[in-house]
Amino acid sequence: LNRGFTEMHCMSGHSNFVSCVCIIPPSDLYPRGLIATGGNDHNICIFTVDNPAPLYVLKGHKNTVCSLSSGKFGTLLSGSWDTTAKVWLNDRCMMTLQGHTAAIWAVKILPEQGLMLTGSADKTIKLWKAGRCERTFTGHEDCVRGLAILSEMEFLSCANDASVRRWQISGECLQVYYGHTNYIYSISVFPRCKDFVTTGEDRSLRIWKQGECAQTIRLPAQSVWCCCVLENGDIVVGASDGIIRVFTESLERTASAEEIQAFENELAQASIDPKTGDLGDINADDLPGREHLKDPGTRDGQTRLIKDNGKVEAYQWSVSEGRWIKIGDVVGSSGATQQTSGKVLFEGKEYDYVFTIDVNENGPSYKLPYNITDDPWLTAYNFLQKNDLNPMFLDQVAKFIMDNTKGQTLLSTSNQFSDPFTGAGRYVPGSSSGSSTIPGADPFTGAGRYVPGSASNAVTPVGGVDPFTGMDAYQSAAAKVENIYFPKKDAVTFDQANPTQILGKLKELNSNAAEEHRLTEDDLIILEKLLSATCNTSSETPTAQQLQTLWRAVNWPEDIVFPALDILRLSVRHPTVNENFCSEKEHVQFIILLLKFLNPKGKQANQLLALRALCNCFVSHAGQKLMMEQRDEIMTQAIETKSGNNKNIHIALATLTLNYAVCLHKVNNVEGKAQCLSVISTVMEVVQDLEAIFRLLVALGTLISDDTNAVQLAKSLGVDSQIKKYASVSEPAKVKECCRFVLSLL
Repeated sequence: LNRGFTEMHCMSGHSNFVSCVCIIPPSDLYPRGLIATGGNDHNICIFTVDNPAPLYVLKGHKNTVCSLSSGKFGTLLSGSWDTTAKVWLNDRCMMTLQGHTAAIWAVKILPEQGLMLTGSADKTIKLWKAGRCERTFTGHEDCVRGLAILSEMEFLSCANDASVRRWQISGECLQVYYGHTNYIYSISVFPRCKDFVTTGEDRSLRIWKQGECAQTIRLPAQSVWCCCVLENGDIVVGASDGIIRVFTESLERTASAEEIQAFENELAQASIDPKTGDLGDINADDLPGREHLKDPGTRDGQTRLIKDNGKVEAYQWSVSEGRWIKIGDVVGSSGATQQTSGKVLFEGKEYDYVFTIDVNENGPSYKLPYNITDDPWLTAYNFLQKNDLNPMFLDQVAKFIMDNTKGQTLLSTSNQFSDPFTGAGRYVPGSSSGSSTIPGADPFTGAGRYVPGSASNAVTPVGGVDPFTGMDAYQSAAAKVENIYFPKKDAVTFDQANPTQILGKLKELNSNAAEEHRLTEDDLIILEKLLSATCNTSSETPTAQQLQTLWRAVNWPEDIVFPALDILRLSVRHPTVNENFCSEKEHVQFIILLLKFLNPKGKQANQLLALRALCNCFVSHAGQKLMMEQRDEIMTQAIETKSGNNKNIHIALATLTLNYAVCLHKVNNVEGKAQCLSVISTVMEVVQDLEAIFRLLVALGTLISDDTNAVQLAKSLGVDSQIKKYASVSEPAKVKECCRFVLSLL
């Protein structure tokens, strides 16, 4: 009877060590599922079950890929030392999640669609929805190493601070579990219950039931890197001795008596380094002899140290067997602890110093351990080699070590050292290791979000009708509804205008403007001509002089600039003006100007007109090209205007998204589509106005038409469940019809 596992394949595809593995569940295309591996070569390899060579390789990370998690519809989430996480769909990168300030050691896709978790060496965990950071969980005091999902609402995390925490998705920490005596590397949950297992740097696997550590299993290896619970409840652990071990509660799967004896012998021969603190503070002189093992233990996993012929041995109590099992010999126990010796523990060893070195502002920081007896040059050389850093830093690092250890007594904890690369303070034993970096601003929302009060100070757009709502035709239920909504082929523009009113307002504000901004009578006549040229009331072509005058006007202070912005919004539809503002040489100033007005703290009238001007840029080729080149920046700023509750702004934001969808439907830009889908999903949550909803639905339909990848991504973001409610809107009928067409694609 073979109770074990046999090797099926040895798969290879990485050029350096493999740091994580994950299973992608079966799909129609791959009925046996796939295997994804992340490596130190910055790549992710995807394998089929029966081929030793990769099916494809995912490239994009700039450093080791150290964690992977798979979701529904073929999505894969990866975390890397490059401080980012990436969302992949099949063989393409869809989104990059930016916001952590150090390596991302753990990632998990939550059961509810569109939600993802990342745990980082910056001590925080972040929750992402549709690619945007929704929440940051703080509480761990050191690197977060592992995450495990308990339910749609709860998850667990483990960290280098030797604790496990249980969290609610809403942000609350519900419980902290202590038991390990060193870093915890891995955590895994039992199927169909809330019990879990953890492994770490203290040679142990611990099993937690009802919130208590119910059992501790010692292993003959210092680092127990990973654990995983199988469907049948067996526990698999991988350790630093290169051996995978499986533990079971089932009698028929238990290993043979010989194998168990061999495991115990291996354990008994292990030498335990007291410096790791796994067994608490040890003072050999105070230890009892072998007779101490006659008394039974009080709980499973309890350890006892005895002294036998001058040798210190460690034993652990096994409740099931009612005996003390030897787990190793304790070597060289000095009885010193970090408190008494003034030494710092790093990777389980003691050093006089552990410096933190930041090589560049946003990259990961590196630990540089150093003993006074070491050669600074050799230490510097080894540090650069180990972390794959540029050897030209050798002099700098060595000098830094010498400067910061000169004439130091071991217990000195003066904080006046600075890092040779960034000038920041370094970690000194005994001081807290709080990092001084401000947590990165959210890449999508920038810093704090401004939510204006109830007062809406927007200028009502002149003239009420929008050309896009003219599609409201009543259709009898009997008629077969045809999809006239998407994929949309042309940009939607804002053409409504009342030139007389705009010029009247401009003149009125001009008369009260400060001297340096005031326009002359001639300037006003020039702008009037421009307006008539671009609103088709005259056949003249706008002149360079007119455009220069307009440029001066749109640079007015923000409380009076809106009539000038309205002229810009109307003029940019004219090919000559579009070419002028969006061409290679002018476009930088033009985009900076419009983005400035999208600031959610600014005036709503300006936000509205800037969004409309951006929409109108799409009418000509030059404008489309510019909008697509600056897409990331424009969309990131534009989405901020959602926070106001102004329906006209929401309609303009939805239209901008729609115009992007029209362009993206023509070119297959996966990241562009992913960003657009993320914006649609995010804006859908706040918008009430049905015209804005309608435009977002058309944008969504246009994006996913004829693109199975986009359909899968939309599903994985949970967009289908977001839009279902609009399928039953009675008026306007176009909302319901368009929504049903979109749902039929999803």
